[in-house]
Amino acid sequence: MPSKTYTASKRMMEIQSPVIPIVSDLIKKTPGTISLGQGVVYYPPPQSVFEKVTTLKPSINFNWYSEVDGTTELRSCISNKLKQDNNIHLNGSQSLVVTAGANMAFMNALMAITDPGDEVILLCPYYFNHEMAIRMVSCSPIAIETNADFQPSLDNIIAAITPKTKAVVTVSPNNPTGVVYSESTLRAINKLCQENGIYHISDEAYEYFTYDGVEHFSVASIPESEQYTISLYSLSKAFGFASWRIGYMICPEHLLMSVKKAQDTYLICPTRIAQDAALAAMQVGRAYTQPHLKQINRVRSTLFTALQSINEICSTPDSKGAFYFLVKLNTTLTGMQVVERLIREYKVAVIPGETFGMSDGCYCRIAYGALDKESSETGIKRLLEGLKGIIG
Repeated sequence: MPSKTYTASKRMMEIQSPVIPIVSDLIKKTPGTISLGQGVVYYPPPQSVFEKVTTLKPSINFNWYSEVDGTTELRSCISNKLKQDNNIHLNGSQSLVVTAGANMAFMNALMAITDPGDEVILLCPYYFNHEMAIRMVSCSPIAIETNADFQPSLDNIIAAITPKTKAVVTVSPNNPTGVVYSESTLRAINKLCQENGIYHISDEAYEYFTYDGVEHFSVASIPESEQYTISLYSLSKAFGFASWRIGYMICPEHLLMSVKKAQDTYLICPTRIAQDAALAAMQVGRAYTQPHLKQINRVRSTLFTALQSINEICSTPDSKGAFYFLVKLNTTLTGMQVVERLIREYKVAVIPGETFGMSDGCYCRIAYGALDKESSETGIKRLLEGLKGIIG
């Protein structure tokens, strides 16, 4: 009997490997490394979260599944938050679904709106998990260039639209660049989607992270955009909630059953105890995040000044959102080669630009949200010494 070679699907084999675990493995091999790689914040969830989960009474409710789209209490709290913080007033044309993070919300959206062979437009540099998800559903990610400051080009978006296009994805505040798209730009993209009969997927996971007077704009607040606008949110960043895995999405009502089919198949519902924890966090609200933003902004300013001091080595647009800088390095090395040497020789970690679709040079994403007062000085010093030693 002839032997058979068992392999993974061709579709999955062609998808890029997730970069965060790869860099994390390199960090583990070099104890004492300060990570400027993964996009997390330095602070924990509100104290009310821990009080909530440590005082839970035995209840049959926690042995059962919740509703697929989340508990009534949490969805009501989110609806109030959307009114207050985002000027989004949900109506009968929209549905709210609690998810296990914004990544799941994005996959839900793809499952609901695409068929194999469809195209989804991403602005490059893109969030790598978006590109991976699009390929997983057998669709094509169409990466289009932004300008020198990583802002969207409407002309490039228009040129990329074809009969196969199903959506344009925007991420603002942006991962990996940290730039914030203006209200006028987001309105123009949203109108473009309406005129072409395609969806606008707006990822707003970093909605609270803006600096120096820059404001975030929520696309779903645009009147009469309900039929084609899908908005994604997350508690991971604002509430120090990364591993609790709670996010949510707003989708057109006509997509709700498709979203539920997808979520019920691979999740059923977000973990019930995490939903109750999320309720406790959201009842504290945006006020919890604001004091921490001051510390993050101090680190942002210090880091940007430091990077500007070595502008012969790297160029760094002054981004005003999220907690990232995407720097272009003046070297013939690849981003991954720089990452490996920074970890091995200088004990500081960043993320290579290749994973975000950047192929016109050497780029690295620097994440500064996890730096507290103690680690920021050391982390920035190691980074500068490393870049000077490797490239200078």
